[in-house]
Amino acid sequence: MRICVIGTGYVGLVTGICLADIGNSVICVDIDKEKIKGLKKGIIPIYEPGLEEMVERNLSKGRISFYTEISEGVGNSEIIFIAVGTPSKRNGEADLSYVEAVACSVAKAMDGYRVIVEKSTVPVHTGEWVRRTVKLNNVHGVDFDVVSNPEFLREGSAISDFMHPDRIVIGVGSERAKRIMTKLYQPLNAPMVVTDIKSAEIIKHASNSYLALKISYINSIANICERVGADVEKVAEGMGLDERIGKSFLRAGAGYGGSCFPKDVSAFIKIAEEAGYDFEMLKSVESVNRMQREGLVRKIKQAMWVMNNKTIGILGLSFKPNTDDMREAPSIDIINKLQQEGAKIKAYDPAAGPRAREILKNVQYCKDSYCVAKGSDALVIITDWPEFKKLDFKKIKTLLNQPVIIDGRNIYDPAEMEKLGFVYKSIGR
Repeated sequence: MRICVIGTGYVGLVTGICLADIGNSVICVDIDKEKIKGLKKGIIPIYEPGLEEMVERNLSKGRISFYTEISEGVGNSEIIFIAVGTPSKRNGEADLSYVEAVACSVAKAMDGYRVIVEKSTVPVHTGEWVRRTVKLNNVHGVDFDVVSNPEFLREGSAISDFMHPDRIVIGVGSERAKRIMTKLYQPLNAPMVVTDIKSAEIIKHASNSYLALKISYINSIANICERVGADVEKVAEGMGLDERIGKSFLRAGAGYGGSCFPKDVSAFIKIAEEAGYDFEMLKSVESVNRMQREGLVRKIKQAMWVMNNKTIGILGLSFKPNTDDMREAPSIDIINKLQQEGAKIKAYDPAAGPRAREILKNVQYCKDSYCVAKGSDALVIITDWPEFKKLDFKKIKTLLNQPVIIDGRNIYDPAEMEKLGFVYKSIGR
């Protein structure tokens, strides 16, 4: 099938490449000329395992191309994916100005029937506004359908998530659009939930908000465990074996971040508010997440006594492993608060260093974990990158000024760390 994906951010680029890889002809469009210039050469603007190889493969086979003009993509495609950003406004509401602008441009470029797909995460009723915008700017008076097809990609495993999805959600308003979209996704052989557009739009926000709720819930349990002397890891294990609960997202730590959960929870609260419902539960989810970051800072201060002029080594800056994404990363708040206390910061992340430099100032960025440890008064784990689980702790101990480790992701065994002579603090244990 002939497809156009507008927006080459995380969602748009992964969607376009994966659709090309299953045999479609895909045109990716973005107004960022430098990004498109790089993509034509196989230069990937994001860190995602396996994506670079997939781009090279599909470029060589001629199944994917990159342009800056929307008209080029719309004129040569039957399905148009809108995958532009929907950032949060100050009040938590999603900013849909990019979606509106793209819908307007698509409408003006259409010369025949098109299926216009919401791929960006958008609030309920967006489909109605996209339809209205397209109708008002449909200069050729051609037929079209609007579809909601939310993405459920996890950074670090996005390609696998696309190729082997738990489910594919398709919100449609016509049988014609349903046939086209089910045909497009048939090669993935995944369960399809075909519903109305409004329900599809709600499914995305409801899903991400529930996962964020699970994270804040287990972090709240961790705080109770610390106070009563229980082990949150064992509590989570006991909970997760109940098939009604499941073990996913029951990892206590420094809280969630990234481009999805913070934005989607905030947007869902606003959506509910506009519908006349006070979503107090999700407000608590946000509050717990903020407090979790503050709690880790308190642990560091308690371990250090005096923070002024102390050097704190930070391992992990991205909001999760296997990505360089710094959006809403817990490390940002934690490092800023430590600097406000007068602490000096050394830091290392396997992928996010270049992006972190744009956000976090007055930080000494190191080439590896051992460089961070050397001369630091404490080592703090914020992101659970796999390589941090394999450190030589005898060497780490000799490099630190004081053998203090604060583990914000519970990746080490407390008994082992104490046996090695560390003052070891973790979450809920």
